[in-house]
Amino acid sequence: MSQLAPVNLLITTGEPAGIGPEVSLSAALAFLAEQENASITLLGDESLFPIPQGVNPSVLARLKLESVPLRQPVKAGVLNSENAGYVLSLLDLALDACMEKRFDAMVTAPVQKSVINDAGLPFTGHTEYLAQRCGVSHVVMMLCAPLAKGFMGMQQARDLRVALVTTHIPLQTVSAALSQDLILGTIQIVAKDLQTRFGITKPVLRMAGLNPHAGESGYLGQEEIEIISPAIKAAQSLGIDVTGPYPGDTMFDVAALEQVDAFIAMYHDQGLAPFKFVSFGGGVNVTLGLPVIRTSVDHGTALSIAGTGTADSGSMLEALRLAYQLAVKQNSHS
Repeated sequence: MSQLAPVNLLITTGEPAGIGPEVSLSAALAFLAEQENASITLLGDESLFPIPQGVNPSVLARLKLESVPLRQPVKAGVLNSENAGYVLSLLDLALDACMEKRFDAMVTAPVQKSVINDAGLPFTGHTEYLAQRCGVSHVVMMLCAPLAKGFMGMQQARDLRVALVTTHIPLQTVSAALSQDLILGTIQIVAKDLQTRFGITKPVLRMAGLNPHAGESGYLGQEEIEIISPAIKAAQSLGIDVTGPYPGDTMFDVAALEQVDAFIAMYHDQGLAPFKFVSFGGGVNVTLGLPVIRTSVDHGTALSIAGTGTADSGSMLEALRLAYQLAVKQNSHS
């Protein structure tokens, strides 16, 4: 059996006053103990990463630090807008390094959108920021989590994947933001990346409607008839196995969990409320449609527990595992 080529992962450690630095370090050490052919570089101020005693020397040898100095000293749990530029610089440096092929994938710890905007820097989220920096007009936010055999009576273990047509926009603007081209493009990106990055030959997709009861034949809204259904039919004509629109409250049934490779929701909470209910703490955010592999945690900065040593690094560990898996597939085809 041939030995796998080394996989080099890079973590942007996020908002320095939040739990990002501590879960990044904790998860990195745990992951490196699992994967002997992996190395991880932490990107951030060196003062944020105290190495605990007793770590295996072979693990430490594969943990590296690229120190980026803070703009101002940090107190755990206390935001400082003067460090907003530092947070964005981590993303810029990581993206450039991945584009230059210095690393196989980037994994991002949580940031605080509000403090970045308070600093006068426009920022709606990692997904949108990275897309703009890459010059990509359309990317897709998808959350992934492993579901164990026996969950809700499932006969086998299965990965739950939920993709979004719209992401971080106010609910009142969702309908106006939808278009047949946007929905069709989302379906195409999800199908393509599931094939090329996840190794699923013929992905099965299920798409939600926008309105209650998927519009109930137009009585509760016209979006399903005028926009969503035509996009689904267009995708089907391209050979994509996608069905819908399904009512958002019944789309995630047990039978579907065992058969569907990705569910596509129209807006943020429609897809992520059920996802996080069953997976919180173990979910992973992956951006589809980028020229680089990017995964992330599915939680926020948790300022109230930052620095207390109680933060759960499970989501970051899962993000590293998925980034590693995607990188291995990518490298095997390059």
